[in-house]
Amino acid sequence: MRRRVRAPRRATARPGRARATEGSGSSPGARRDGRPWVLEFGMGVDVHGEDATRAACRAVSDAIRHSSLPFLRDVRERGGTMLVEVTVAVPDPASVEIDAVRRELPHGEVTVRPVAGGLRVPGSDAIIACAAVAVSVRMAAEAAAR
Repeated sequence: MRRRVRAPRRATARPGRARATEGSGSSPGARRDGRPWVLEFGMGVDVHGEDATRAACRAVSDAIRHSSLPFLRDVRERGGTMLVEVTVAVPDPASVEIDAVRRELPHGEVTVRPVAGGLRVPGSDAIIACAAVAVSVRMAAEAAAR
């Protein structure tokens, strides 16, 4: 079996879009366009209690369990703030205790948004939640400009 060898892609910006690392004084790889730096995804299950909050907390824990974000030390030293946006999908979003889910995240300004989704397993007490965790950064200069 022959393997195809691909030529490496050239690092070029798309037409009409600024490069994400532009700007004076930014840390290496810093994005200045407001997009997330990190996206993590997880799934959590409450097997017997039909507890959407417990399933959501487990989904968030699953999403961040293997993450290490060492670049955030540099961000904090430069006066920046880590912003964490959590979206959890559960069958009944109104039943999620937002503060309990927020406590799963040890750092940053955390926003939790429950939405309709997930799964109530037919013929069972199990609830499955899905979580998306997006991490972005607000630098001190950007915060002062607002």
